[in-house]
Amino acid sequence: MEKRKDVGVQARGIRESTLYVVAYDIPDDKRRTKVHRTLKGFGKWTEFSLFECFLTRKELLIMRAKLDKYLDGACDRVRIYTICETCLGKIDTLGIPEPKEETSYLI
Repeated sequence: MEKRKDVGVQARGIRESTLYVVAYDIPDDKRRTKVHRTLKGFGKWTEFSLFECFLTRKELLIMRAKLDKYLDGACDRVRIYTICETCLGKIDTLGIPEPKEETSYLI
């Protein structure tokens, strides 16, 4: 069992990103595919309907707005769980290593 240590983007000792676990249950294949593709742009696909996303507050708002375009409020569900900085160190992983934030630079 491995415990998480220092993860997330930091600037001057202050974490700028937060880990969000996004789970979805969407019965329609077309909408589910659109949601999956949208989430791939924000994080790592870790389980069948689960993503782990390290996001800034602005990125979270953008992700939510993009997801909202594809959801049918009568039958679709997306749950976004915030993993606080204190809890990051308490995440236990069994099996393959947990996803770590990958920093990308746009030039």
